[in-house]
Amino acid sequence: MGKYVIGIDIGGTNIKTGVLKKSGEIIKSYSIKTNASKGADDVLTRIKKHIDEIIKENDIDKKDVIGVGMGIPGPVNTDTGIVNFCPNMKGWENYPAAEKLEDMTGFKVKVGNDVNVITLGEVWLGAAQGYKNVIGITLGTGIGGGMVINGHLVSGVSGAAGEVGHMKVEHSGKLCGCGQYGCWEAYASATGLEREAKSRLAVCHNTTIWEKIDKDISKLEAKHIFDAAKEGDNFAMSLVDYEIKYVAMGLANILNLLNPELVVIGGGVSLAGDILFDNLKEKLKEETLKVALDAVKIVPAELGNNAGVVGAAALLMKL
Repeated sequence: MGKYVIGIDIGGTNIKTGVLKKSGEIIKSYSIKTNASKGADDVLTRIKKHIDEIIKENDIDKKDVIGVGMGIPGPVNTDTGIVNFCPNMKGWENYPAAEKLEDMTGFKVKVGNDVNVITLGEVWLGAAQGYKNVIGITLGTGIGGGMVINGHLVSGVSGAAGEVGHMKVEHSGKLCGCGQYGCWEAYASATGLEREAKSRLAVCHNTTIWEKIDKDISKLEAKHIFDAAKEGDNFAMSLVDYEIKYVAMGLANILNLLNPELVVIGGGVSLAGDILFDNLKEKLKEETLKVALDAVKIVPAELGNNAGVVGAAALLMKL
């Protein structure tokens, strides 16, 4: 077996890459621009060129490369390597990404949805080591999910498994970026929380958040809300309660449906820390079947900025 794996995490703006030993240790990390507007073929052509440069720079014999793992921000069938589509990148509809990159590089290529591979990375080297039934959730600009069931990554027939952000939590509720109404993402993502905060700030400035954003509502970020809440600001605490209510509502549905042993939560919202996790666990008692809640641990993700690269590499490893 080879010695190295190349992990690639494709984002709408940047592509993060890394050369890893098969132990998971990152030898070196890189970042290049995605230039998504030029289409999928152009992105893969530049990735191929980048891989060649990486191999040369690190003096790696191609025979020692196990393969290339790649995370993509959209529904992906991991078994076939076909990308269904990418919401923020054009030209990826029904695109055979794994086959195309294999033809370009000569390496074995495995492709997965970005949050799916992040979850797999946490199972390999992060917070979920030693667990076989794991749900990964990212609470960021949107909400993504990944599922590892009985030790296997589940991508679904068309790669849409784990799109938990689009579970419905309110009938005919707020408009989501996907075009539908009432999605979990429209409420519990950082974007959803900021949206609710802005609507309240439009009629009330009696909060330290107002000073933190220099009285400019366009500067508001979820971090301002959590920082103010940690300082005891009542207005901010009410927004944290709002966030916890909706995070718990969606998460309870997942726990009742899949009965996992571990949930790993990452993304910007997770950085709120104890103020989120401690209160979330209490709120879940009201929303979740006791038999499901008693069986699960809920923990923050550990891999941070390396999660996508490590997770992509994990696609090539037998965990």
